[in-house]
Amino acid sequence: MRSHLLNETTADLYRRSVTEGVDRVAAKLATTQRPHTGISVDELAPVINGIDLDKPLEDAAAVLDELEDVYLRDAVYFHHPRYLGHLNCPVVIPAVLGEAILSAVNSSLDTWDQSIGGTLIERRLIDWTTERIGLGPAADGIFTSGGSQSNFHALLLARDEACRLVMKKALDEGRELTKAELLPKLRIFTSEASHFSVQKSAAMLGLGYEAVISVPVDRNRRMDTAVLALELEECATEGLFPMAVVATAGTTDFGSIDPLPEIARLADEHSAWMHVDAAYGCGLLASPTRRHLLDGIERADSVTVDYHKSFFQPVSSSAMLVRDRDTLRHATYHADYLNPRRMAEERIPNQVDKSIQTTRRFDALKLWVTLRVMGADGVGSLFDEVIDLAAAGWDVIDADPRFEVVVKPQISTLVFRYVPQGEDVRADLVDEANLHARKALFASGEAVVAGTKVDGKQYLKFTLLNPQTTTADIAAVLDLLAVHAEQFLGESLALHR
Repeated sequence: MRSHLLNETTADLYRRSVTEGVDRVAAKLATTQRPHTGISVDELAPVINGIDLDKPLEDAAAVLDELEDVYLRDAVYFHHPRYLGHLNCPVVIPAVLGEAILSAVNSSLDTWDQSIGGTLIERRLIDWTTERIGLGPAADGIFTSGGSQSNFHALLLARDEACRLVMKKALDEGRELTKAELLPKLRIFTSEASHFSVQKSAAMLGLGYEAVISVPVDRNRRMDTAVLALELEECATEGLFPMAVVATAGTTDFGSIDPLPEIARLADEHSAWMHVDAAYGCGLLASPTRRHLLDGIERADSVTVDYHKSFFQPVSSSAMLVRDRDTLRHATYHADYLNPRRMAEERIPNQVDKSIQTTRRFDALKLWVTLRVMGADGVGSLFDEVIDLAAAGWDVIDADPRFEVVVKPQISTLVFRYVPQGEDVRADLVDEANLHARKALFASGEAVVAGTKVDGKQYLKFTLLNPQTTTADIAAVLDLLAVHAEQFLGESLALHR
């Protein structure tokens, strides 16, 4: 079994095995005709569940043959131009090169003595990102597994910073306030269109879902700052404490960017931590033409970025950045066997001192290789392409009488729905028709679209992150959706006659 360990004696086997795997994937990419085969859970599950994991095939080629049947054939391929579903991007080749290297070397980014150059590369990329944001010379941050973890980490810092400040103020006023007494009084403000991880984070932080105040959005699906101002005032009136205001720079459904300068002003007035969830919109940091859409982000106390969305990186690649590196101490714990306190005193750079994870992959390498090959402008121009595509796609949908579209996109999502022409159709049937159209399209494998609800009604969604997608693809998918919706309504109305 030692022959399977990667070391100096097995380098040739490593080269052959990986090359064969790469060849298989390359062949799939070159011949994939649609984003999904349409296979169902009931079809695939028995095949996978029937494999006896206690009886190895022993030969890598045989495993790759089997993998063709249980994974490669039926995988959802995000590189296909008619994958228009979730926030999954096609990946750039330099990042995949970085992935191959980091997996083989297998550095762990928790301590200096496990990573060396990996630590310094990650730190340089954190500095590069904070410079792009404009957070200032005291900024810092850490790579994470994704936007949900980044948001959780930021809100953990916000919670403990709020507790520190409020408890100190109480002591200065001659009264003692414990953390247990304070936690139920903390509130988080975010728009009704923000990511669900804000609510989950509040629950995991011991605040409860009810600690999150959902602020309505305006007609462009951006946080209504007039309502936010009222909610913050009411919070103070009720003897509660505004722990944080979470602004979104690129909402999952609409790609809308909240009014960051006004939110920053209100957060500052009420001594609340301002967090910007830019998991989706962070690609604008590299845009040669649209960086101004993020104006105001430089005033944030913390920012989430997901390079694996709009920087075209493989999952996972995210980061949480802070304006003041000292606030990262709220996630610091010194263990004698890993990162004893003396190491900090000796200025040994252990990334675990900043992280809520211990063992971490060297995901920063993917972005490093990408920037060294393509440059920031190269990445940003790809994001600009999909934003241009979304604007053109809005024109296509808006001109099609079969569909209604919610709002002009700021970034690259389009939320719309099929509306039957002619005879009146019950609202619930229209909702069911849109839901059916999405499911039927997925089952066909011809394209993948997402779905959501807007004001209680069922809508469809194009998430555009592939520069290879064209308006012709968009028009073709609209035709497919219309056919499925019309077929459903025809059968449903026939039953009710």
